[in-house]
Amino acid sequence: MAFTLEQLRGFLAVAEELHFGRAAARLKMTQPPLSRQIQKLERAVGAQLLERDNRRVTLTAAGEVFLGEARRLLSLADTAPELARRVSSGSRGVVRIGFTAASTYGTLGLLLNEVGGALPDIALDLEEMVTREQVAGLLNEEIDLGLARPPFDADTFGSRLLHREALLVAVPAGHRLLALGRDAVAADLAAEPVVMHSPTRARYFYDLVVSLVPTASQNAVHTVSQVLTMLWLVAAGRGVAFVPASAARLPIEGVRFVRLRTAVPEPVELHLLWVRESRNPALWRVLELLERSTTSF
Repeated sequence: MAFTLEQLRGFLAVAEELHFGRAAARLKMTQPPLSRQIQKLERAVGAQLLERDNRRVTLTAAGEVFLGEARRLLSLADTAPELARRVSSGSRGVVRIGFTAASTYGTLGLLLNEVGGALPDIALDLEEMVTREQVAGLLNEEIDLGLARPPFDADTFGSRLLHREALLVAVPAGHRLLALGRDAVAADLAAEPVVMHSPTRARYFYDLVVSLVPTASQNAVHTVSQVLTMLWLVAAGRGVAFVPASAARLPIEGVRFVRLRTAVPEPVELHLLWVRESRNPALWRVLELLERSTTSF
């Protein structure tokens, strides 16, 4: 047998007043139906919750324990509708964000601060993923929003350019390219050993670098997927590497940077990415906020 919220409220009133008459007045009802509510509740629970006689009412040991649970259940019942409305409107909920490692060098932190300040009731769960993994995660509803590199299927995904930056050449300290006095060009790098991006796990950067410096893949001495790993290999003198400008914020001893001359001054793109048919209201609140934002990511 189940009990009702009305019975719980009746029990709570009696337990706090320790008097049926005062509890009934508090609930704006008469005493006999309140007594019947308590009896039905005790039958449903299968334990005596109150000791009562003509002079006083006290809680049994079972009643003391049940009182705490009754308060918790009633609190949940009272707040659940409001919580459901807030989740439905997107003002509360969870947005799971996939991000590339390189986006953590500045962009991701700015985005989290922007959303956290304006929408504090939306929790942001983070997962580091390369773009290929983000696309799969979005399709499988494992994440809601990506910080990813193009291109994307426009029929399936919505996207928005979030950030652009230059491409730099990371070189060991004392390298000859540092003495050029100008931006490096492809011809300057024709004979350089290269710590190259993985053509599978870092496809965007691989394609971008090869389009700008065709000899880069031919001169690869190591192939890795993470920019931080590239910089450590550069510091060890293993070769040069092509990295986004934000990587210059990483204080790796022994690494210096030279700007690469490109037809587009800032060719490295980072996009927000989401499934057009997402059913997460909190995602749409976050996207609406970022659309209005004046923050420079």
